[in-house]
Amino acid sequence: MAKSYGFKSAFGGCYKESSECIFVLQLQKSNFGDYYELNIKTYIQGTFGKKYAPDKDTIKKYMGNVFDRQPKEYCSLFNFDTTMSDEDRMQTLKKFFDDFVIPYEEKALSVSGVRELADEGRIFLISTVKDELDRLYPVG
Repeated sequence: MAKSYGFKSAFGGCYKESSECIFVLQLQKSNFGDYYELNIKTYIQGTFGKKYAPDKDTIKKYMGNVFDRQPKEYCSLFNFDTTMSDEDRMQTLKKFFDDFVIPYEEKALSVSGVRELADEGRIFLISTVKDELDRLYPVG
């Protein structure tokens, strides 16, 4: 599904990148049941002196400058302990991409968009990341 929306696949995850950011989707299997959590990570180029690349550590290991998970209303999509037909799962997955992933990703691929997501309360920027953004990309 992610490929149909223009994501590239690498190291068990998917990503899109711009000159400013890398946006990553990576499923993480739970140890407590037959379900997954979707790790949603954004890496902002130049922060903390780093040039990020879509490598194994970026996709699988590190948390990114911004870390999020799927909204609660989509948890059942990644839960195989609950019964859902393949057709319903595909329809829900498409809705998830259309209503959540793509609008989020479009903003997360730019510093101004990341700031907008934070201002809207959709993401939380930890103070060190916020300070680094303010230092690298001053507002105004």
